[in-house]
Amino acid sequence: MPSTTAAQPVRTATPEPPVASRLLLPLIALCTAVTAANIYLAAPLLPLIAHDFGSTPSAVAWIASVAQFGYAAGLLFFAPLGDSVNRRRLVAVLSLVTAAALAVGATAAGTIALAAAVLVASAATVVPQLLVPLVAARAPADRRARHVAAVISGLFTGIVAARVLGGLVGQAFGWRTAFVGAAALTAVLGLATALVLPAETPRRQGSLFSGLAAMPSVVRHSPDLWRACVRQAGMYGAWSALWTSLALLLTGESYGLSTATAGLFGLFGLTASAVAPLAGQLVDRFGAAKVVRSAYLLAAVSVPLFWLGGHMIAALFAAAIAVHAALVASHVANQTLALTTTSTPATANSAYVVAGFAGGASASALAGLAFGHWGWGGVCAVAGLWLVLGWGTTAVRRRG
Repeated sequence: MPSTTAAQPVRTATPEPPVASRLLLPLIALCTAVTAANIYLAAPLLPLIAHDFGSTPSAVAWIASVAQFGYAAGLLFFAPLGDSVNRRRLVAVLSLVTAAALAVGATAAGTIALAAAVLVASAATVVPQLLVPLVAARAPADRRARHVAAVISGLFTGIVAARVLGGLVGQAFGWRTAFVGAAALTAVLGLATALVLPAETPRRQGSLFSGLAAMPSVVRHSPDLWRACVRQAGMYGAWSALWTSLALLLTGESYGLSTATAGLFGLFGLTASAVAPLAGQLVDRFGAAKVVRSAYLLAAVSVPLFWLGGHMIAALFAAAIAVHAALVASHVANQTLALTTTSTPATANSAYVVAGFAGGASASALAGLAFGHWGWGGVCAVAGLWLVLGWGTTAVRRRG
């Protein structure tokens, strides 16, 4: 195992009640679904937000990117604390902060105020990445990827819910109601999850944010972690460019769908939830590298299908299934690797997810600009570029 310069905290755990133990993994998966939905809540509501503020959908598309940048920032500052502080208290506090920010966003009078609320909510909604190292640590070694996959399945279910339910609720009651509903769910699920977490008495070593300071060293000393970070940044960037811009295509001139109908398209994202358990089994059996390689090939096929989908709905259906299957298979493999390659799993996991969301945020921001200038073809070009960068960069680096 690669050595790192980060100090490994000492934890003691008291046995949790049997009921809490049985509830732990399902509740973490459900909490993950709700919190992940917050990051993507604005994307299917962009046409409604634009109409409310007297703007155009492409002019407010940057709000979706703000959510991803906020999440990446939260991962930098909060997720590494999983190695050094009490998770129960941190999960409860962050859940309440997220809920409050979403509630404030529901009252926003303009795009700047809304973006600020989305930024805070996304930065605080890092609860899943505090919990997934706990899941990996408690899982049997030969089933670790499958346990991680269960949480990832919840994550993608939340993404689907954000697009489908967000679009339906927004169309029926307005985008502000969707924000209020998300705030309530976040508070309830976050506090419930905190209650069933195993009791821990961490002994903090170093400063409160020592995990953040150690992150560059952790990545530098683990080539496997570095590759996982870069490859997932490329994969997530490609997916994010396509998925955050999809509402603009579906509600635009090419298809002219309503926000609610376009939101139903997100049901194809259930592919990810179905693929995650299978991906976990494949990683446990064949290893992460082979699964990631296959995922990249599948994603590469999906990009031209998305381009055809600009005018052919059947191609768009096939592309949506393919890109979700590729993303989740890559994510299960890369995150399992990130959680097991160093002695500080929370810090390593934070570096991994920050890299992924930074790739996603930058790609979706560029995709919004590309859509405004070159239409859907520009979005597909951004997705293809991110795949080339993600694989090409790691393919030429010497293995450590």
